[in-house]
Amino acid sequence: MKGTDSTGNEAISRSEETEGTRYSRAVHVTKVGMASNILLTGFKFFAGIMGNSSAMVADAVHSMSDFMTDIAVIAGLKVAGKPEDSTHNYGHGKIETLSAAFIGLVLIAVAFGIFWGGLQKVIAFYQGEMLPAPSKIALLAAVLSIVTKEWLYRYSMVYARRLRSDALTANAWHHRSDAFSSIGTMIGIGSAIILGGKWVVLDPIAAVILSFFIFKVAFVISYKNLDELLEASLDSATYRSIEEILDSTEGVLGFHELKTRKIGNAMAADVHIEVDRSLNIVDAHEISVQVEKRLKKVCGQNGYFSIHVEPCPDTKHEYEKNKRQEFF
Repeated sequence: MKGTDSTGNEAISRSEETEGTRYSRAVHVTKVGMASNILLTGFKFFAGIMGNSSAMVADAVHSMSDFMTDIAVIAGLKVAGKPEDSTHNYGHGKIETLSAAFIGLVLIAVAFGIFWGGLQKVIAFYQGEMLPAPSKIALLAAVLSIVTKEWLYRYSMVYARRLRSDALTANAWHHRSDAFSSIGTMIGIGSAIILGGKWVVLDPIAAVILSFFIFKVAFVISYKNLDELLEASLDSATYRSIEEILDSTEGVLGFHELKTRKIGNAMAADVHIEVDRSLNIVDAHEISVQVEKRLKKVCGQNGYFSIHVEPCPDTKHEYEKNKRQEFF
């Protein structure tokens, strides 16, 4: 089933996306970002040197960190896209989570770098140091950087949501962090050109403020993905949905030992279900098959579900039997 999303891009149903297609699309999106970063960073260095703008040179250095994360995402997605094998029975999806966590940690370092660099310039300015006045080519580079990086953020996020990729989401926010830093650069350069050299201090002040927003996003990305690497349970809404499926599946008289986690893009759950102790093994197995089918409708066809069938305890079985008799 296909449709069109708000960005005008063709929306693809999750059921139509094979894992191989999913990873190849994610790699393609990252390569588009990498090619843009190469061209943009080169122009930023040129504009910073020719335009006498130390802020733009620093912005270009910041953009270079995108290469590292782009490479990490591509490498991670290529490995994550490999099928299950004898030594990785659950596939390689955790590599995608690891890539996203790595990007989050890089973003934290980038946020600290922007904060510290901006703070040093503010302190130097108020101690009497004159910051150099930039030229218009540096302002043009800042505007171009904002437009390009915001477009890359939106482009990457469209596919990150469609493909449910934490690595693409993290990389998208890295693009936006670059756009944020360029906003501070643009304010400082534009103010210096229009209002005079003393207003260049607005550049580092804006950079310090924006660094806190970048840090907040980076912390959320890092925490979420590191938590998944530590086998954190699924979110509460998904957990409740699984419980509702178990409660409402015909033949399931009870359940316990429900454990959930994420394996890259896939969800996984282990549970013990209780069935009528008088059922034969074929009928009991059929109930577990129905549970698995219903779980996959909610959690995705690529999910991993381990369902252990147990006879319902005598007391509980009698209670459920009486309830059914009262109902009928």
